[in-house]
This record gives sequence, structure tokens and C-alpha cells, in this order.
Amino acid sequence: MTELTDALAARPRVAGSAPDGVIPSQRVVVPVEHLEVDEVALEVARLWAVFKDQGCRVSRERLILHYAPLVSAVAGRVGMRLPNTVEQADLVSYGMFGLIDAIEKYETDRAVKFESYASSRIRGAIIDELRSIDWVPRSVRTKARAVDRAYAELEGELHRLPSEREVADRLEMGVEDLRAIFTQLSTVNVAALDELLGGGDDRPGAVSLGETLSDDRVVDPAGSLEAQETKYLLARAIEQLGERERIVVVLYYYEGMTLAEIGRVLGVTESRISQMHTAAMARLRTRLLEAERA
Repeated sequence: MTELTDALAARPRVAGSAPDGVIPSQRVVVPVEHLEVDEVALEVARLWAVFKDQGCRVSRERLILHYAPLVSAVAGRVGMRLPNTVEQADLVSYGMFGLIDAIEKYETDRAVKFESYASSRIRGAIIDELRSIDWVPRSVRTKARAVDRAYAELEGELHRLPSEREVADRLEMGVEDLRAIFTQLSTVNVAALDELLGGGDDRPGAVSLGETLSDDRVVDPAGSLEAQETKYLLARAIEQLGERERIVVVLYYYEGMTLAEIGRVLGVTESRISQMHTAAMARLRTRLLEAERA
């Protein structure tokens, strides 16, 4: 700190200004970003000296504002490896606690640059906060990374999708154990229903995930129309059958009677009813195919 003190002492003073190391409430504070490069370095050094020597809260706040862009940079690098459901603003908020902790604990007489020291503390604070709000145990996350790594390695070696047995052998476990891991991993990835697919909020015509999910309680219009059309074509095809074949189809499919029962109604053998049923099905199939081509 001797060189820092000498540098500060050599700076010209403005008449009526406070001594170095003291920041009275009446003193005009110039934002660090408005100074020249050399002046910024000297001002930051002075803020460090005042904060460490006197515990000045104003100096502490100005140091936090000065190094705030470092938090955004670290949060951006961490966020690149996270799913889209994690907000960048939340990462910056988590990282600010790491920056404040780094400023409190940094020792200016060490040879380590503050940026290097603080980057590690900021990243650690972000990861610790993400782990604290994560509902998935760390052991499951570790298993997920191991499975992904095994699949990637085997795909590169075999030039195809590996089987469960091959992945289990690479992980030195049984297939049943691997399937148990898959069951645990099924709860790892969660997507927001309001998340837009394939673009940001400014993308015209963007569709959310919730809008792509089907509702089983709602009748599918296309399927309903197709079913109605099939019934109409089938009814016309049945009308074109012979009388006895039409009776066989109605009694078998609509009344639920067996072939033997239908045979007793029509006074013929069960084998004859089976032949009439087969012939009727062939004619109906032909009529429906002709209707589809038309």
C-alpha cells in the first residue's frame, strides 16, 4: 500500500477539498465511469484504501457499482450452460451477493487481482444459490451427467446410437440400474408452459409450449369430421350389399351376436355365415377404397 499512498499524496488537491482517505457527506462524488482511465485506476485505489482503512460505507457502495459489470459477465458465462427457464436477471442477483462478499474479504496487499478473485466468488455464489433452489438432488444431477457422457462417448466410438446394455456396461452397472436412473432423470427437465418455442418474445407468431399440448376433453374437429365421413361412406357401402350379407353385418357388429346365433336366425350353418361375413367385408373394403380414390 506504500506505492498507493505515495501516488495519492502526489495528486493535486482542489482548494477546500477533504484530505485523502476521508469522504465527508458534503464532498462532491464524481462517478468512476466519468473519469479517464488513469483517473479511474487512482480513484478505485483510493476507494479501496478508504474502505479498508475506515470501513467507509460510501466507498463500499461505489466499489460495488464499479465492479457490477463483472457480475453480468460472469452470470452470462454461467447462464450459457443452463436451460432457458433460468432468468439472466436472477443469476445477476445471485452474483451480486458474491461480489459484495468478495469486496468485504479481499485483501489489497495480496498479489491476486480483484477481478480474478471476485469472479470465482461470484460464480460460486450463483452456483450455490442454484443448488439451494434445485428440487433435484445433486446425486441425480451427477448421474445425469454420467449418462450423457457415456452416450456421447459410445456414439463417437460406434457411430450409432448405443443400446442400453452398452451404456450400462460403460457405466459398470446392470441394465435394471440404468433404467432406474432413467426413472429418476425423468423429473430433471421441466419446461414452462408459457415458454415460447423457437424464438424470443419479439418473434412474430411465436407459439408457447402450452399452446401445443392437446386437451383430451376437447373433441378434435378434424378427427370428428373424418369419423362422420367414414360413417357416411360405410353406411352407403352397407346399403349396396345383398340382403342376407347386410343382415349378417348388422347382427354381428351392431347387435353383438355370434356367428352361430346368426346362423340359427337365418337357418344356415355357422360356416356359411362365416363365408357370407368374409365376402361382405371384402366388398365393404373395396367400396371404401373406391370412395377414398374419388
